Parts: sequence; C-alpha cells; structure tokens
Amino acid sequence: MTEATITAQAVKELRDRTGAGMMDAKKALVEAGGDSEAAIKLLRERGAAKAAKKEGRATKEGIIYSYIHPGDKLGVLIEINCETDFVARTEEFRAFAKELAMQVAAASPLVVEPTELPESLMESEREVYRVQAQNEGKPEHVVEKIVEGRIKKYQQETCLILQPYIKDQDRSVSDLINHTIAKLGENISVRRFARFRLGENGQP
Repeated sequence: MTEATITAQAVKELRDRTGAGMMDAKKALVEAGGDSEAAIKLLRERGAAKAAKKEGRATKEGIIYSYIHPGDKLGVLIEINCETDFVARTEEFRAFAKELAMQVAAASPLVVEPTELPESLMESEREVYRVQAQNEGKPEHVVEKIVEGRIKKYQQETCLILQPYIKDQDRSVSDLINHTIAKLGENISVRRFARFRLGENGQP
C-alpha cells in the first residue's frame, strides 16, 4: 500500500487515537497495509523505543499540578518532572499532567510504581492469595504460579504506571508516558502524588 492510497480520514482517525504526527501516522498506515490496529501497534513500539533512549536523563524541572474534580469533594496533587523548564511550561505538558491527575482521581492508585509497594504489604498479599488458591483446591505445584499472577494483577491495580489508562483501556499509563516522552522529546517521570477525598483520612 502506498501513501496515495491512504485516505486523509484514516490518517485523522489514527492521529485522534494516538496523538501521533500526521507524517508518522501516514507512514505507519502504509507499513501496516492500511490496518489501523497494526498501525497503532507500530506507533506504540516506536514511541517506547524513543522513550527508552531518553531513560536516565536527568528530570530536574517540571510542575506540581492540581486537579479538583467537579463537586469539590475530590482532589489530586501530582508532581511530574521533565528535563527543561521550557517543556514544563508548554500546554502539551500541562495537558499531560492533567490526564495523569485525572487518572489518579478516577483509579485511586497507591503508589507510582511497583518498587514503592512495601515488601511487608506484598508478603501479606502473597499469603492471602496462597490461602485462597489452596482453599480453591488448586494443586500445590500451581499455587505459586496463581499467587504470582494475582500479585501482578494487584500491582496493575495499585501502581499508577501499570494501570490501564482510563481513556483507553488497551493502553497503560506507562504507554501514555512513553508516548508523551516521544512527542515532547524529553525524559519525563512521575515523582509523587497525593489524592484527597472529603471526609477521608489519607489516601484510600
């Protein structure tokens, strides 16, 4: 398939779904033979590759973004870092910060990434899942596999970067971060967040 056979509507739809640039979207559609799902996969892989090259670069700038959910009973503060003050001040970076703040408000993560989950909590969860599997009559040789599978699911529910993105369940928050790194050309990291709900003590 050539660029001439790719319609403007197909390019627009792909851009709307991925946020990719026009030429990147068109090129991905050509390579994918017009298959939009395959094109999305290509764009994600390239975004992740670009992001990987930027890992390790210092993120000493950024913003603390505040989001108050309509009704004024739920709010989020989140610190997102980047490499330069120039990028931190862009509308694209602020829009990205808002997306993450809304994610925290809606999905109630406990931590940014799995390494922040206390080992004592993880051991407690493992024990609960182990007992559950045994009570379900699972053979002993598969119990540990079941436990690790449920631990992985628990991490996906409680760690911000592993959660499904609320606006596209087929993507993770990590995918969103990598896409934004590729788009803005700088390393980006989420340092911390706090979620407040009226009448609750601390984060749920």
